[in-house]
Amino acid sequence: MGVKCIHCGEDCGKHPVMWDDKPFCCHGCKTVYQILNEKKLDKYYDIQPMAGIRVEQQEYGDKYAYLDLDEIKEKLLSFSDGGISKIDLFIPTIHCASCIWLLENLYTLNPAVVHSNVNFPRKTVSITFKDQESSLRQLVELLASIHYVPEITLDQLDEKDKKSSDRNLLLKIGVAGFSLLNVMLYNFPEYLPGGDQLEDSFISYFGWLSFVLSLPVVFYSANDYYLSAIKGLKHKIINIDVPITLGVFMLFGQSTFDIFSGNGIGYFDSLVGLVFLLLIGKWYQGKTYQALSFERDYKSYFPVAVTKINEGKEEHIALANLKKDDHILIRNQELIPVDSKILNGSTNIDYSFVTGESIPVPKQKGDMVFAGGRQVGGILELEVIKEVEQSYLTQLWNQDASKRENESTLKNLITKVSEYFTVIILLVAASAGLFWLFVDPSLALFAFTSVLIIACPCALALTIPFTFGSTMRVFGRHGFYIKNTEVIENLNKANTVVFDKTGTLTLNQTMKVEWMGQHLSDHHLAVIKSLASNSSHPLSTTIANSITVKGETSIKDFIEIPAMGITGIADGERINLGSKKFVSGKEDENPESTNVYVFIGDEIKGYFQIENQYRNGLETVIGDFKTKYKMYLLSGDNESEKKNLLPLFGEDTLLQFNQSPTDKMYFIRKLKNEDSNVLMIGDGLNDAGALIESNIGLTIADDIYSFSPACDGIIESSKFNKLYKFIRFTNISMKVVYISFTISFLYNLVGIYFAVQGTLSPLIAAILMPISSVSVVAFATFAISIMARKQLS
Repeated sequence: MGVKCIHCGEDCGKHPVMWDDKPFCCHGCKTVYQILNEKKLDKYYDIQPMAGIRVEQQEYGDKYAYLDLDEIKEKLLSFSDGGISKIDLFIPTIHCASCIWLLENLYTLNPAVVHSNVNFPRKTVSITFKDQESSLRQLVELLASIHYVPEITLDQLDEKDKKSSDRNLLLKIGVAGFSLLNVMLYNFPEYLPGGDQLEDSFISYFGWLSFVLSLPVVFYSANDYYLSAIKGLKHKIINIDVPITLGVFMLFGQSTFDIFSGNGIGYFDSLVGLVFLLLIGKWYQGKTYQALSFERDYKSYFPVAVTKINEGKEEHIALANLKKDDHILIRNQELIPVDSKILNGSTNIDYSFVTGESIPVPKQKGDMVFAGGRQVGGILELEVIKEVEQSYLTQLWNQDASKRENESTLKNLITKVSEYFTVIILLVAASAGLFWLFVDPSLALFAFTSVLIIACPCALALTIPFTFGSTMRVFGRHGFYIKNTEVIENLNKANTVVFDKTGTLTLNQTMKVEWMGQHLSDHHLAVIKSLASNSSHPLSTTIANSITVKGETSIKDFIEIPAMGITGIADGERINLGSKKFVSGKEDENPESTNVYVFIGDEIKGYFQIENQYRNGLETVIGDFKTKYKMYLLSGDNESEKKNLLPLFGEDTLLQFNQSPTDKMYFIRKLKNEDSNVLMIGDGLNDAGALIESNIGLTIADDIYSFSPACDGIIESSKFNKLYKFIRFTNISMKVVYISFTISFLYNLVGIYFAVQGTLSPLIAAILMPISSVSVVAFATFAISIMARKQLS
């Protein structure tokens, strides 16, 4: 055996290219290896030895010059503003963990790369980069230089999806189906009594026809299995396609030998039928996955609504109903849901949700703003200039780099099982084949092939996505929207619950508001209402809704300080609205109620006294949580509500008031350091830091659906009374997963039991293999639906 290339594993031939005493098959592989070592990225080879793709030497010249054209960049870039651009590229050569690791560490090869994220199933990489430091062309040339060449086509520029892979699969099924019908026809006498009376010349003739018809099936229809198996073996991975490939070639080899030696017509009917049914199973699994797919439904349930201006009046509509040219209002800290143009106002846009960069970009009237930006400043009026892409916000929510990632122990378990599953099956198949070879040679081939075909870890691998996906869909239908399927497992692990008060336990729309202080003119009331309308904080919303005076005043220099208050200038006068400490620098002497003080001009005019109204079902929800979890309450308000909350939470629950957002974050960090799995339930605005710090963060959304990138899930306020049921339902989901695991293992054990006896034909095994996957998927999906009707109705 020749010397293997350190980079790609190919044979180096008689004269390898040497560098640092290491052999390479070509100068291209040597160059990539040098780049990776120079940038201290040699861990690439630790994850998967010889993981690289063979590099063909190439001078790029003007090959990618078209990427410098503005009209091309505009079509390719999904985002470009404030010196930051973002692009999604399809890279078909992504094939292993090393590829993912290298592509997600691109910033070490090019400092202009801010963030890169790989979607392995789709073989795409999403790259955020500083376009003033590196052009799109330079970025693509960098990828090509390390042989991760992006596929950039006219179809991609025109946003057309050809779905060629689906057509290829159907074509292969068609070829296999045509051959199967004819081969079965030629073998028809064999299925009937007296078939052995057929003349030898006819038997031989039908056998040769069957051989000819099997060739396109073996070498075309089934070639995806071989390519996958070869690619895996090349990188020392034994995947599920290895036993399938062995089974196909064993049947083909034995049948071909029988034809050429004149010993019979072989097993071409079983062979062609096996490939046909495998392909049908592959197609059916794909269609089943699409039919039961939670992602499509989930996106349509995505809880984002916007404030639309319709004939001068504000109305709240679902994001899906937003059309081009509509006018919308965006308040401080609200997310911009769609690409728009600023009609009125000036602001700063925080694109950290999109790019990971937290430096706000200043925007003026007439400027364009992108979906996913967070508005930091006064109220904005925008004109929608692009159709809504709700899935784009879902994608952003899932890529949010600020939220820590919790490793899924279940997925780790499946990975470990899958690593050894195929090896064990190969050993069992070989043992069965050898046993029958000495006992009854006529059964050896069927025993060997049937074990290879029937044993499949696919059902095991599909259990988690379908169980958790179905749970995700059920939650969405009941008003609970979660970020991704990992949230379900993490919710089940939670043992400590931390509640915020304002906007979480309290009802914003029904709070009783009373003015205590000097008489306020209609002008001052209008000014206060305009200032409060710029904020989405529950207390600001309550005050704005309580003032019935008509008319609006333009607010300039609007600033909101979390847990303190808001300020702005109207008609040349400074207005402050917030806690007494915020407007006067002194502590509130009247902590018996929630007070929002008003400072206009140069004096404090008084305060709004707000009486909290608690959500329906709060007592039941808190009572349920107390039976299973350790509980805490953190509030930025004073202690005025402590006397009402203590009877609900109990004397043994720690209730902390006057907590700043930073205080809440540090408190949760302390709980985590004590090995608590913390579930934080907050309002999503002031609690962003605490939500990020927690193991899992949920927010409560009132009539105007709020969206916080910091959270892992959003609950409609009308479904608050089901909060405990939602959390406990994750326990049912975990049980369904374990039952599905058991079904999958039992199927494999029973199937292998019959297969090793040589009494199960490969044709039947090929039928049972996809049925096992579909049955496990169906069980998981319908079990979740049935349990949801019982538990969540």
